[in-house]
Amino acid sequence: MHIVVCIKQVPDSAQIRVHPVTNTIMRQGVPTIINPYDLFALEEALRLRDSHGGEVTVLTMGPPLAEDALRKALTYGADRAILLTDRHFAGSDTLATSFALSQAIVKIGETFGTPDIIFTGKQTIDGDTAQVGPGIAKRLDLLQLTYVAKIASIDLASREITVDRRSEGGTQTLKSRLPCLITMLEGTNETRRGSLDDALRAARSQIVKWSAADAGIEDLTKCGLRGSPTVVKRVFAPAARAERAEQIDSADKTLHDLADELISGIFARQPALERELAMNSGA
Repeated sequence: MHIVVCIKQVPDSAQIRVHPVTNTIMRQGVPTIINPYDLFALEEALRLRDSHGGEVTVLTMGPPLAEDALRKALTYGADRAILLTDRHFAGSDTLATSFALSQAIVKIGETFGTPDIIFTGKQTIDGDTAQVGPGIAKRLDLLQLTYVAKIASIDLASREITVDRRSEGGTQTLKSRLPCLITMLEGTNETRRGSLDDALRAARSQIVKWSAADAGIEDLTKCGLRGSPTVVKRVFAPAARAERAEQIDSADKTLHDLADELISGIFARQPALERELAMNSGA
């Protein structure tokens, strides 16, 4: 079995600041990390490989510094790492990113074997769009299983996989054919520490670096800024609320009393809401 995991190197969101004048993200001095959601996808891929055999290839698109994220992925136990890097990719939005990654995955299939499963995290912490994974699936005409909380079973003989998918109404159990693309939810597993042997192998490993030409991308108008219809107008930090939260004293009160006090407080601030509820209930 061959599994491809798409990861992204992102700035640590806990240390990001927004410039008060230009309203742009200040990246200077901000450390970069593997997108946390992608780590759950990587761990799930490694577990499948450990159980059923095969290889895990990690793929990312970014500047040369993104090699650090790939080496980190190798320390967790990935078998191979590929960096898609080229000046033509600069300024890519989710549409252009999904195009470049899908073309690289086709090249991976031609070079290292067709992938049975492609994993991504559910979204990235810098863009929060959750669009790249489904975009890759659409471009490669793959069945997509999004927001997966658990892989219940996989049958390589029948080429079927069963997963639990989190939805608004609860949990769905879905069965799909392989190959497919899966976006993993957070908290679905516990990322391994990685062995000393893997750490030493990661330090010695040569990262495969592909330019647009190496990946077989011929239409460069679909890459970078030229292939990105999305334009970010402004980035800003939400203004702090001037009004402080009100705390209800719970001492010597029953849950019923607390609920009554909470509802009374809400209606005191929102009298129109009380009237609307009364009208709807026929009171």
